[in-house]
Amino acid sequence: MTRGLWTRETVAALMLAALMPLALFWLWTSGLAGAMGLTFAIVIIGVWHLVFMLVRAQPPSLSALITALAIAMLAPEELGVFRLALGVSFGVVMGELVFGGWGRNVVNPATVALAFLGFGFPSAPWPAFDAPIAWAAIPAAVLGAALGIMPFALIVAAASVAAAALMLGLLTEPVLFAAGIGLVLLVADPVTSAATGLGRVLNGALYTLFVVFFAAGWSGAAPVQITVASALLASLAAPLLDDIAIQVWVSRRRRRHGRA
Repeated sequence: MTRGLWTRETVAALMLAALMPLALFWLWTSGLAGAMGLTFAIVIIGVWHLVFMLVRAQPPSLSALITALAIAMLAPEELGVFRLALGVSFGVVMGELVFGGWGRNVVNPATVALAFLGFGFPSAPWPAFDAPIAWAAIPAAVLGAALGIMPFALIVAAASVAAAALMLGLLTEPVLFAAGIGLVLLVADPVTSAATGLGRVLNGALYTLFVVFFAAGWSGAAPVQITVASALLASLAAPLLDDIAIQVWVSRRRRRHGRA
């Protein structure tokens, strides 16, 4: 949208505001290392936004801060400056900017960057999160849903399946913590998640089912690695889930009103 209050940047600003509880608590616990990683990601993304602004007259967006936060929190550790810059650049350019910027992209750029780093440098260790940081994702999800920025149905569906899996002993706490953080940073993206009501329910449930599947069958995978892979596959499936939801609606309408 380009007119009125609800512009693309309004949505990005509200999304950033919703993520503040998680971001501030993570910065408080990670200290200088976390702040430096976040600053580095912001600088690299900012450079690419500037390049595309000059070359294609494509305005920069506050979404860059959201992408930087997700990458800083979830990226593999001990990569070094060059490797991290390469992964961030690939994710931002190929996952967002070539499509015209945030709001037109198909997959969350942070998810693309993290998947690239995970596949490209498999020996790098992934970060681990304690319970307090995972708990900070809850107010972020509540704020996002209350503001209408994060899809409420997706969050509820993902949490419901996770609760059932936890009761059945299919999820461990480290995987659950990482999946909750990944839900608000990567999956509950208003741009790349499903757009229909049923599609959002399926999207959230599918994300958690992927987490359960990988946790059970992916030997040696770190919780954040499982989260990134699940977020990528759930995001790629979002258009298909929307199509299923539309076909279900059309089928119900035809049964109710006939084919005319």
